[in-house]
Amino acid sequence: MKTTTLKLADPQWILIDAEGQNLGRMSTQIATILRGKNKATFSPHQLCGDHVIVINADKLFFNPTKHRRKIYVTHSGYLGHLRTFSLQYMMDKKPTQIVEKAVKGMLPKNRLARQMLKRLHVYTGTEHQHTAQQPKALTNAK
Repeated sequence: MKTTTLKLADPQWILIDAEGQNLGRMSTQIATILRGKNKATFSPHQLCGDHVIVINADKLFFNPTKHRRKIYVTHSGYLGHLRTFSLQYMMDKKPTQIVEKAVKGMLPKNRLARQMLKRLHVYTGTEHQHTAQQPKALTNAK
């Protein structure tokens, strides 16, 4: 029995407005689109997903107590260089990294996931530099 491989089409560009959305629910939709699982031609070993543009990343909705409870941890590899940041600090300083880290955790841990993450473009305001690609707005992203 022969294995058939479909030819991949050019990836589309999808625009998601993050204003007032829950981070986890939005991230699962983004990860599904980046992997290409929303297409009939999905193949787990190929890069068949689309590009995703996320705007208004600084206007995500969070439970009021989550600003204190949720922490982000980084370690440089040197002794004593463990850094912890609260969600409130990340929202003030690096709101784009919140979405990137959430989506990265939902992708598989392999080389293909690193290529998928390059197709994720996150911006804090409503302006983005991908208007020439004519992104389609995702309407059911609530």
